[in-house]
Amino acid sequence: MLDLKTMNSALEQLEAERGIPKDKIVSVIEDALAAAYKKDYGKRGQIIRAKFDLATGKTDFFQVKLVVDENMVRMPEDLPEESSTEILGENVKKEEAAEGDAASEQIKKPRFNPEYHILIEDAKKIKKDAKLEEEIIFPLEAKDDYGRIAAQTAKQVIMQRIREAERVSVTEEYEKRKGEIVSGIVQRVERGNVYVDLGRITGVLPYDEQINGERFRIGERVQAYLFAVEETPRDISLRLSRTHPKFLEKLFEREVPEIASGTVEIKAIAREPGSRSKVAVASLDDHIDPVGSCVGQRGVRVATVMNEAGGEKIDIIEWSSDPERFIERALSPAKVEHVSLNTQENQAIVGVTQDQYSLAIGRGGQNARLAARLTGWKIDIRESTNKQELKTEKLEKEDDDNKSKK
Repeated sequence: MLDLKTMNSALEQLEAERGIPKDKIVSVIEDALAAAYKKDYGKRGQIIRAKFDLATGKTDFFQVKLVVDENMVRMPEDLPEESSTEILGENVKKEEAAEGDAASEQIKKPRFNPEYHILIEDAKKIKKDAKLEEEIIFPLEAKDDYGRIAAQTAKQVIMQRIREAERVSVTEEYEKRKGEIVSGIVQRVERGNVYVDLGRITGVLPYDEQINGERFRIGERVQAYLFAVEETPRDISLRLSRTHPKFLEKLFEREVPEIASGTVEIKAIAREPGSRSKVAVASLDDHIDPVGSCVGQRGVRVATVMNEAGGEKIDIIEWSSDPERFIERALSPAKVEHVSLNTQENQAIVGVTQDQYSLAIGRGGQNARLAARLTGWKIDIRESTNKQELKTEKLEKEDDDNKSKK
């Protein structure tokens, strides 16, 4: 037997523990009780609703009928004798040879059901101002004993609806948090994918979203960027990343008050996760040094970000609206002699001295490659003395080929 009073006392606990609004739980209970009542005492075609009193635990039941006239439904005398089709959940008969628009329109009308419909003239005897398509409510006799099967049905519906409501609640919560850093405990590691317990739900940190060389232990706390909330028929999937450029941006936002307040802005990020990154920053206040703000006193701020990013080296440069100056800064720590731009091909020719050539390129071409990604220009580095030349287009192609081989 369904104990309504006990259920009423549990509502606040459900709301507190699962974050489901109380009115949604009450709606779930009303639907479940209506289903249980109809199963034991209702008739086919009836629409039964329940009203659950949160204060007393009392439940009132009602039958709902829709006000119609003879032009809106097919009356019993109008029904053909042969062939049937399903319309609005009922088996209605359909003529084998319907001729003309009038016959087709007649077939589309729902069959009159006295358990669901009430004619307008009868409705006005109950309610003088009754209108077509209005719902008329009829009180039903309250039943104290719903029976074992009915109670079980009600319980199943309640649990199903609570799971649905909880799912909606979780989805709404994490949709709002999408684009933020979330923190959780490593639950398990399967086939390279790390499953992170975030409290109410488990997020997935895929193998290709992990920083190279990182190893995760069960029970370890991990931080990651929430970049996708995917709802599937079975569950909700939260996709996490530690390689996303936004992960680095959010780490700086957390460590640098000037970025959080909007005084300093991150204009661009070029990243090779776990190895090296370049971050271009600009200040909206002439009195604030954007690079110094991000580095912090004795490098404390940038060191904190580097540690969280798995020891990734981070170059912070000042952004410039002048492409030549921006490219020059992006190639730091190398010193550039001159920059020539070919705007038609989006290409920048950079001249450096012999002693700066290898520094401008970097190990494996990394410095030049990151500078090209950061600025959005194809960079050709040329050494004046020995006429050596490096094109970042070729570096990018080689980098892509290496990744595909892996």
